[in-house]
Amino acid sequence: MIRVAIVEDRVEVRQGLGYLIDASEGFVCVGTYEDAESALAVLSGENVDVVLMDIGLPGMLGTEAVKRLRADHPSIQVMMLTVYEDDDHVFASLQNGASGYVLKTTPPAELLDAITRIHAGGSPMSSGIARRVVETFHRAPLTEADEEPLTEREEEILDLLAQGYRYREIAEQLFISIDTVRTHIRHIYEKMHVRSRAEATLKYLGKA
Repeated sequence: MIRVAIVEDRVEVRQGLGYLIDASEGFVCVGTYEDAESALAVLSGENVDVVLMDIGLPGMLGTEAVKRLRADHPSIQVMMLTVYEDDDHVFASLQNGASGYVLKTTPPAELLDAITRIHAGGSPMSSGIARRVVETFHRAPLTEADEEPLTEREEEILDLLAQGYRYREIAEQLFISIDTVRTHIRHIYEKMHVRSRAEATLKYLGKA
């Protein structure tokens, strides 16, 4: 039996996933949690094999929760099950330790197959997500000479991004609007030739 835990704040989605898991041969739902904090307090490698993790949770985001869960219990396989398919969420999740990334629009049979594959050591991803990951590795590497220099303000914002601050937190710390933060970050991405926070952070830390 594959022991599955679900971390999802929407009650109807959480219950539906629990019913699906329990009604399917070879699977058992060992717990459902409405936020990351309650899940992290009880989950361990002794009581769960696979965790289905939402990203947009109240309190701690799923991208941070997967990092903490994998650090404490590396045997647990985490599959993000979310509506987000932008580069920032995808790469942050994978960088933090998620082994799979599947959209909530995935049909039940395919979701069960993805759980089986991640439990067996695979890395299931929705097709669109897999293509984004592949495209990232296909891009030709750029040298520092290809990049435009960042302004002092952009350097400040990039440093805060690399530390994990959210856009709103950056705005509050620098006493600027969140729209101004977004504009600066767009310019940072353009100058660094990246498409996500994760890529910008990796490139920034590589030069540190």
